[in-house]
Amino acid sequence: MEYGIQMYSLRDITGQDLDGALGAVAAMGYKTVEFAGFFGHSAEEVRGMLEKYNLKCSGTHSGLGELLNDFEGTVKYHKTIGNHNYIIPGHDLSTKEKLDTFIAQVNELAPKLRAEGIELGYHNHSHEFYDMPEGYQIHRELEARADMFFELDTYWAYVAKLDPVETLKRLGSRVRMVHLKDGDADGHGCSLGSGTAPCAAVRRYAIDNGLGIVVESEGLDPTGKEEVQRCIDWLFAEDKADA
Repeated sequence: MEYGIQMYSLRDITGQDLDGALGAVAAMGYKTVEFAGFFGHSAEEVRGMLEKYNLKCSGTHSGLGELLNDFEGTVKYHKTIGNHNYIIPGHDLSTKEKLDTFIAQVNELAPKLRAEGIELGYHNHSHEFYDMPEGYQIHRELEARADMFFELDTYWAYVAKLDPVETLKRLGSRVRMVHLKDGDADGHGCSLGSGTAPCAAVRRYAIDNGLGIVVESEGLDPTGKEEVQRCIDWLFAEDKADA
């Protein structure tokens, strides 16, 4: 199984040394990367780093504003680095008006991106699954009304007291990839296999259903590199147990 890494997991070094961070995760055995910023590097520079370490871009966490402010330039950048999944990592959807505006913007942008070979997605946290005062849930509204796929952060679904595997089943083909993350039920993250989230069950479901697996581990414990090393060690141990 090929595993990916969300580069936010190494945010303690990516801003100063993106090339070194990419080299480190490649050496650990990660095969794909999901970017969380490019830190001033040109698309050609980023593409060169990916090629140097034999990595592929599985997606990016990029804001809606970049598409609204410079659609053509943003599309060109993402096509240059080989990205086909433009994932909004969160957005201020705290009122119905903001949610409605966001959905209208998404529904205008999604077909334009699709025509360029890029799909538009959304990455959840826990709050999108909570009931709003008006009686709706943000994620349910996005599911029903927004032309986008979902990158289900299975840990934040767990924090929202949902069963991540059942949520994946419910969303079905709307999910293209998962964020595999561990932690406790109160929102404190840790490396894979060290918390109480059902990581093994999520991993198994993702493999069985052809979903991309992107590791995100946010603790920087004691550094990002050491934490994501423990994560892939756990994943390789699971692979070995499956053999």
